[in-house]
Amino acid sequence: MKNLKLKKILVIGANGQLGNCFRKIATDFEDRYEFKFTDSQTLDITDSESVSDFFYDEKPDFCINASAYTAVDLAESEPEKAFAVNAEGVAHLAEACEENNCILIHISTDYVFDGETNISYSEDDFTNPQGIYGASKLKGEGLALDIHPQTIIIRTSWLYSEFNRNFVKTMLHLFSTKDELGIVSDQFGQPTNANDLAEAVMKIIETGHKTFGIFHFSNEPETSWFGFASKIAEFSGSKIKLNAITTDRFPTAAKRPKRSTMSLDKIEKYYGIEPKNWENSLEECIEILAKNNL
Repeated sequence: MKNLKLKKILVIGANGQLGNCFRKIATDFEDRYEFKFTDSQTLDITDSESVSDFFYDEKPDFCINASAYTAVDLAESEPEKAFAVNAEGVAHLAEACEENNCILIHISTDYVFDGETNISYSEDDFTNPQGIYGASKLKGEGLALDIHPQTIIIRTSWLYSEFNRNFVKTMLHLFSTKDELGIVSDQFGQPTNANDLAEAVMKIIETGHKTFGIFHFSNEPETSWFGFASKIAEFSGSKIKLNAITTDRFPTAAKRPKRSTMSLDKIEKYYGIEPKNWENSLEECIEILAKNNL
């Protein structure tokens, strides 16, 4: 017989990288939570009426929004699509959460910052996105917080995992097909294993007393894309030659922040979440990929 006392966690974007990480750990919490996973086919968050009806039927206690329009360069030519998902869609979720007394946990990005600084960004620092993707994510943050007071925004950075497409899997593929590669060395951030982010979100959910607002979460410390790629090569045993190049030698449609390193003090203070070393988490991911021939 189904335990009606289980709290329900709704995961939006369940087929994405982070969504798959929640699928992976859901069984660890099945004695306390009922998980409901949706993708864009089962719930279109850009359709406000569909979102409202869905929440009315499901009555979730927590909504984790792991969905997003993440094509950073394509967003420059598709701003309407980016804002529809990353801003308007988030607003629809916030409205539904407000109507149904549901806590919203929304995943955002370091791309809300311009990266023109030598210090780590705190949650209260000035935002200045350099492209459509960052601007749409920042708009979504503001709408969610304005609409629903019980919202937790988690900004993260450089996500990767054993699931879907990401920098780690792209590098591993290129390592197997190239003799040498040029990797940008003058952009800095914090590579983050999406599995660690999923665990952090669950720790927040498990905490009785909630502090709402914006939090930063990533692995640490900072590195460059070149440093990241170098460790991927080391841990995978690749002999590829990597060459450090500057951003101007790798032009992209969207401008990236030069240094989007974020302070992790707030999430540790309020939720006791201590960041893991990114090299350790990367090594674990590569071991999983190798073991499963992914």
